[in-house]
Amino acid sequence: MKKKVNILIVDDQPSKLLGYEVILAELGENLIQATSGSDALHQLLKNDIAVVLMDVNMPEVDGFELARMVRQHPRFEHTAIIFVSAVHLTDLDRLKGYQLGGVDYVSVPIIPELLRAKVSVFAELHRKSRQLEELNAELRQLSSGLLAAQDGERRRIARELHDGLGQELAGIKMVLQGGLEQDPTRLKESVIEAMTIIDRATMGLRSMSHLLHPPLLDEVGLLSALRWYLDGLTKRSGIESALDVQPLEFPRLAPELETAVFRIVQECLTNVFRHAEAHKAWVTLALREKGQLAITVKDDGKGIGDQVAGLRPDSVGLGIRGMRQRAMEFGGEFRISNANPGALVEILIPRTNSSLQEESLLASAKG
Repeated sequence: MKKKVNILIVDDQPSKLLGYEVILAELGENLIQATSGSDALHQLLKNDIAVVLMDVNMPEVDGFELARMVRQHPRFEHTAIIFVSAVHLTDLDRLKGYQLGGVDYVSVPIIPELLRAKVSVFAELHRKSRQLEELNAELRQLSSGLLAAQDGERRRIARELHDGLGQELAGIKMVLQGGLEQDPTRLKESVIEAMTIIDRATMGLRSMSHLLHPPLLDEVGLLSALRWYLDGLTKRSGIESALDVQPLEFPRLAPELETAVFRIVQECLTNVFRHAEAHKAWVTLALREKGQLAITVKDDGKGIGDQVAGLRPDSVGLGIRGMRQRAMEFGGEFRISNANPGALVEILIPRTNSSLQEESLLASAKG
């Protein structure tokens, strides 16, 4: 559903304002009236205006003077102004209007279809411009959040290495040093104890490495990596988890897409563990009609707030924004909603991406 924009109609005659409203009502935008230059300036300062439709010939302040006043304000440097004139304008008049920031002219009698078309073009440009500004702001916020997350992850890894591997290595040194200082006959016991510590440190290092990037993802694919991760999640958190795959002979996807899907599911389940107070979680991978890839993650927890479900930028965290961004990078769609009970995350990726690896494998086999 498109977000409505504001169109300001300026004319000193109420009958003309009513006529413009009737003509422009089909556009489905917010129409705001102003009967004078001062009233128009007040509306501009109070609202985000996409298009100004103004009469050239108004008492006190005419359309040209009003356009000059509007353009002096930094907020309205790029606001589209369309002049309406009931008298014939010379080329010099038109040039003056363009110099003052007008983008188009409409002559009286007005052709409704033409007026709607002109206003619609500039309204849509304004809408796209605002959407781009919002996306850029969200991208900046996401970028800043990712940098903070990277710093946090570096601190966590450094702490894990210091508290885990660092202490294990220090313990090995102490055991071997103690063995050398003791009776040589007990050196074998010290070596065995040191080897036990080394095995424990190796397991910890391997677990950390696997969580950062599971080797199964590259070696045997997404399904094996997800099964490994779900199994580990159940063991660590006690949350029962299940993976449903449709069809059973699920193909390999493009490597970068498999990584994105794994990270999305990983982030979803991390949120379930941290926030949902859930007992069960279900993950589904499905290839639908025309090869569309659908990923769903559902839990039986307490659900989410309406603002989070609406993906309000001030209500969703870095994790949700990151998942949404990963989906968008593949032309996909991200949705989150309440499932009563619990929450449901859905990601839909078009065929052009989901079947990339499958098609390349088939092509290689034929070659």
